[in-house]
Amino acid sequence: MAPKAKSKPAAASDSSASKQKGAQSINVRHILCAKHAKKEEAAEKLRAGVKFDEVAREFSEDKARQGGALGWKTKGSLLPEFEKVAFELEVSSTGSPKWAEVKTSEGYHLVMVEGRK
Repeated sequence: MAPKAKSKPAAASDSSASKQKGAQSINVRHILCAKHAKKEEAAEKLRAGVKFDEVAREFSEDKARQGGALGWKTKGSLLPEFEKVAFELEVSSTGSPKWAEVKTSEGYHLVMVEGRK
């Protein structure tokens, strides 16, 4: 049993393993909308191929001037429902974002992840 326990921490520190869902921090962006209809408009723009940061500047009610960038966030530092979705997302770029939707007490979020470590 002891050798197995030793191999897990080594794998967790491996750079390829850190790109998996076991990451402890993510570089995250979001678009926050108080109203469902506004969130749907923003989602439609993303589906049409508009860059995530441009849509964030136009629609987000939080961090809009920064293209929705929240920066590096660790597990436990975000709202639980937001964090659950964000840590499951694949890493992508603002030009070709892989995003997801989540509702929190703050409103409706469109979330994307730019980095993971």
